[in-house]
Amino acid sequence: MAAPDELFVWEGDWGLPSVNSDCLVLLAYAQFSGAPLKVHKVCNPWRCPGGAIPALRTAHKEALWRPSDIIIHLRKQKYNADFDLSAKEAADSLAFIALIQQKLTPAVLYALWVEPKNYVEVTRRWYAEHMSFPLSLFLPGRMQRHQLDTLRLLRGDASLEASEELEKELYGDATDCMDLLAQRLGTQKFFFGDSPSSLDAFVFGWLAPILKCKLPNGKLQQHLKSLDNLHAFCANILLIYFPNNSAPRSGRSDECRDPEHVPNRRTKQFLSALAALGAMLSYALLTGMVSVQHGHKGAVEHSGLSHPHQDDDEDD
Repeated sequence: MAAPDELFVWEGDWGLPSVNSDCLVLLAYAQFSGAPLKVHKVCNPWRCPGGAIPALRTAHKEALWRPSDIIIHLRKQKYNADFDLSAKEAADSLAFIALIQQKLTPAVLYALWVEPKNYVEVTRRWYAEHMSFPLSLFLPGRMQRHQLDTLRLLRGDASLEASEELEKELYGDATDCMDLLAQRLGTQKFFFGDSPSSLDAFVFGWLAPILKCKLPNGKLQQHLKSLDNLHAFCANILLIYFPNNSAPRSGRSDECRDPEHVPNRRTKQFLSALAALGAMLSYALLTGMVSVQHGHKGAVEHSGLSHPHQDDDEDD
C-alpha cells in the first residue's frame, strides 16, 4: 500500500486546527473530500518541502505549495468535495471563491499582517513565541513583508502602505462580501445543502481566524459576529470536523512538531545561541572587524562593533 500524501500546515491555536487561512482551507477541503492525508502541524517552515507552509509532499515525493494546486492534485486522486454539485452550483462556487479572493482575502491579510496594533500585539507575537531561536528574531518580519507583497499584488498597487483610508476601503469590501455570503448561505447548513463543498472550505478558512482571534482592532470580527448564520457556520464546521480543537491554547503547543518542542529544549536553545555567537566572533576575527592586541592582557580592540545595529527583521 502506497504511503499517504503528507500535508504540512501551521499549528493551531484559538480553538482552530491552524492559525493560517490557506492551511485552514486545505484542512477543511481534505476533511470534506475524505482525503487520507498525513498532517504535520509545524512551526518551522525550513523543515517543510521548499521551506514553505502550507506544503504537500505526494506519495511520489513531489512537492506542491499553492492551495489551488494542492486541491487540484487531491481531485485527480478522486478526492473531490464538489463531486455532487450541479453545473450551476459549480459555477456559483467558482464565482463566490473569486469574490472571496478579491474582497475578503485582502482585508484579512491587512487585519492580521499590516494593521500595526494587530500585527505587533497578536500576529508577530504569536509566530515569534512558536518559533525556535534564532528564527523567532527575523522570520515573522520576513513573513510580514511576504504578506504585504501578496496584498500589493491582489490590489495592483506597488506602493500600498497601512493607512486609515486603505483600511476603510478594505474593510468595506470585506463586510460587503460577508453580507453576500450570509445571504447566499441563508438557513442552510452548508452553502449547497447538507454536504460541504470547496466553497465551504474557502469561507471557513478565511473567516475562522477573524472570528476566533482576539485582535485589538476587531472591526471585521464585530461585523462577522453580527451575521449569526456565518458565525454558526464556522462553529458547526469546527464541532463536526475538528472536534479536538474546541479549546484555545496559550503559549506553545504540544501539537507543534518542531525540534524546540522536544525534551531539553532550553539546553538546546542555549547551545544554539552559543554556536551562533561563536560563528559571529569567528567571522569578525577573520574579516578584521575585531582584532586581538597581544601584550595588553589579551585586550580586544573593537572596530564598529560597540553599538551593533539591529537587523530590520527584528524591528518588524
